[in-house]
Amino acid sequence: MVADFNVAKSPKDIAFYASLLAAAFPVCQMMTIMYWSRLSDRIGRRPVLMIGLFGYLVSFLMFGICRSFYWALFARCINGLLAGNVAVIKSVFAEISDDTNRPRMMALLPLMWNVGSIGGAAIGGIFADPTHQYPRIFGHMEIFRMFPYLLPCLIGCSITVFGLVMGIFKMEETLVREPASRTMDTRTPLTSPSSSVSTLATESTQLLTEPAQPKQRSMRELLTPTVVRVMATNVVMGLGVAMSDQAYPIFAASDLSDGGLGFAARGIGFSLAVSGVAVMYLQLVAYPKLERKYGALDCYQRGQKLLIPVYLAIPFLSLLTSRLEESIDASTPVPTSPSWMSHALGEYTLWLLLVLLLLARTTGTVLAFTSINLLTVNLAPSKSELGFMNGTQQLAMTTTRIAGPIMAGVIWTWSIKHSLPYPFNSHMVWVLCAALTALSLHMSHKIPESVNTFAAGNSKRNTNDDV
Repeated sequence: MVADFNVAKSPKDIAFYASLLAAAFPVCQMMTIMYWSRLSDRIGRRPVLMIGLFGYLVSFLMFGICRSFYWALFARCINGLLAGNVAVIKSVFAEISDDTNRPRMMALLPLMWNVGSIGGAAIGGIFADPTHQYPRIFGHMEIFRMFPYLLPCLIGCSITVFGLVMGIFKMEETLVREPASRTMDTRTPLTSPSSSVSTLATESTQLLTEPAQPKQRSMRELLTPTVVRVMATNVVMGLGVAMSDQAYPIFAASDLSDGGLGFAARGIGFSLAVSGVAVMYLQLVAYPKLERKYGALDCYQRGQKLLIPVYLAIPFLSLLTSRLEESIDASTPVPTSPSWMSHALGEYTLWLLLVLLLLARTTGTVLAFTSINLLTVNLAPSKSELGFMNGTQQLAMTTTRIAGPIMAGVIWTWSIKHSLPYPFNSHMVWVLCAALTALSLHMSHKIPESVNTFAAGNSKRNTNDDV
């Protein structure tokens, strides 16, 4: 898409502009996410979610009809400014869950994210420029010739409209507003011993029946050493994941000479769709069992241990593809049966390795993000502080989604412009992703095991764990 805008001076600059386009959404989201969260505390979760979905609908249409890079950038900014749904959804889940189903409920959040990210990328790759990809079906439709990226955006709009309809007619408000307290003087005058006894009994009854207002902790009290460690490892891990999310489409679309795979948009979409098949099983079935057996902290560490070798292995697929292309060029002009079978076997091997690596990457991401969401909830000392913890984590993750795409694009562009040896060649961005994940894994070993329990539901939790 960025290449069609003709904004890049050379093909090697495309990654930089693609990174700017990707980073525009989280930058604008970070500017308004606390506003939408606080607004949902005043007017309710449901209306804020509906506003966000309507904003998605408008920005999707704008993005689909854009014909310049700056118009696409503007559409992404509008999308980010109205995207307060993520933090609000976390509040909704906290309000409708309890100790018996919290791990499964928290597993739904990254499930929705993974399905949306992988499914959205797959839809974009499969249905982009339909007049050229599917000329028999869309070749006569002039609108898709004028706006080659409108069709995937229309598919996204239809999903958003479905969400709007379900939200308007089916969703109930989850924010329970406490009735305003009224001050009433029910004490009787102290005129006799009997009246004094009556007065004491009345005041004692008031003290027992009127709920005490929980003391609001300061930010300094909430940011304990354990909270800081969890948030820090979350940022480092999230930065590696955000960089890899941006790096893979660039890597897959880049030429073999630049260390990529040379895939067309359709091939990229299919590769992402295949890896997304396992997400629902991992989130809904595998993760709750693993969390009950090992705990959220151990699952978090296992996910990172899986991601490190995957990051290091992915760029070597370019070398395999190059060798495959060299064998084809060296074959006879008229392919014989053995040479054809050898080519087919090499291509199947490439796709098999690619799918396995993408499945492993998805598994590691699911383990890491689901666990960190659960650890964040467990850190809240009371339910009244859940919003602070979720908001802090969301701001941290938004920061990584800003820095990650930009860093990935800049590093990829720099690495392919300079003929430097490993690891400063096209492997550099992937090596950095692995290094960040290894650092996050090392930091997580300093987190106490007490984070595996829900602090708000365990008043006897040892406070020494936060030292």
